[in-house]
Amino acid sequence: MTIAWKLTSLLLAAAPLDAFAAEQWIIGTDLWGNTSYQTLQLDTHGERLQGTLDGDAVAGSRTDGGFSFTVTDKEGQVSHYRGRIDDARMRGESDQPDTNDRAARAAHAFTGWRVPDRTQSAPQVHRFTPTDYSNTFSADRPPVLVIHPGDSVQTRTLDSGGVDERGITRALYGNPQVGPFFVVGAEAGDTLAITLVSLKLNRDYADSLDGLVDRLKTARVAGEASALGKPVRWQLDRARGIARPQGASGALKAFEVPVKPMLGGLALAPGFGYPPISTGDTHVFGGNMDFNAVVEGNTVFLPVQQPGALLYLGDGHALQGDGETTQWALETSLDVIVKVDLVKRQSIATPRVESPTQLMALGQGGSSDDALRLATAGMLQWLRQSYGLTLSEATQVLGVAVQYNVANLAGRSVGVAAKIDKTVLRTLTPVTAPAK
Repeated sequence: MTIAWKLTSLLLAAAPLDAFAAEQWIIGTDLWGNTSYQTLQLDTHGERLQGTLDGDAVAGSRTDGGFSFTVTDKEGQVSHYRGRIDDARMRGESDQPDTNDRAARAAHAFTGWRVPDRTQSAPQVHRFTPTDYSNTFSADRPPVLVIHPGDSVQTRTLDSGGVDERGITRALYGNPQVGPFFVVGAEAGDTLAITLVSLKLNRDYADSLDGLVDRLKTARVAGEASALGKPVRWQLDRARGIARPQGASGALKAFEVPVKPMLGGLALAPGFGYPPISTGDTHVFGGNMDFNAVVEGNTVFLPVQQPGALLYLGDGHALQGDGETTQWALETSLDVIVKVDLVKRQSIATPRVESPTQLMALGQGGSSDDALRLATAGMLQWLRQSYGLTLSEATQVLGVAVQYNVANLAGRSVGVAAKIDKTVLRTLTPVTAPAK
């Protein structure tokens, strides 16, 4: 089978075989050409193995680099694993109940890689320089870096066309992303909290378009705008924090606006059963959200669907109005610092953003109606989870406090954000720490 998790020396140091206790491994099992990733926790006592595989009990033995263990799930179904370990990798074959007939058995090859042990107890700042980029959000792309909850990553993004801070094309257009970053301990059912510590411009220009996305055009506007869609270069004055259209004349000759750098793309890998998702698309795990609240100082919450979460980021914007109405925002490259935290055993249905003053739930759907429903459901879930409200109580809060903003109109999906000012919630008692 193809080994999906090809690890470089950057990711893992070879683990001596006599240090096999209290280990975490990521196992990729080939299910008829579809790789299912699971978290294997192993403890060794002499030759005896015990632990869990995605929470199911593991028991077995290990000798001279070989191992065998049995996994018993919560329904009493038993699977057998046998293979070998070479440094920080394992390989073997499993014998499992058939997915359609529990009385039958099926053999599946698997591979695994060992998650490196934490060497520092204090949170770390990882300086990561990308050497390649991804045009899909995928669980099969090897992690570029292993980090722990509480750690920060300092890196650089390209613009949506794949151009870096020096004006050199480094990747294919279409919002190429940095990552994925593997977050130790993250499992399906958890929530990843990504705080945008710093988003800084690192070049003096951005590219955009004139015109309107098709969703905004009446028949008359469409006829008048048929010649639009031309590129517009914007000059970025980093010292003043100002953007202006380069070479503008007429009414826009003196036009300038304050910049507000943001990330258009922020996502986790999709769950088992989903194919790799284009970096131009969105889903419940994030994606090309193009939400102009994804800015420095705010925290984005995304639902974990794979071991390690597998965080991607990219598509820097110097500035964007609601909806990205011209198809492109002010597309540019950015210097980025993000801090990553993990909320264990809290599942969320839609992406969330928290600012110092607001809670925001993002709905993304094929139509504005779908997006509105999903954003509303996401905010209702947030109020009920964090403040212990009944559905009736949560709808009453929405009725007097919710605000809706268009987040994204430029992609195949529409994004709508439901927002509530925190001052409205000041008399409510949180039942969980407010999501950090």
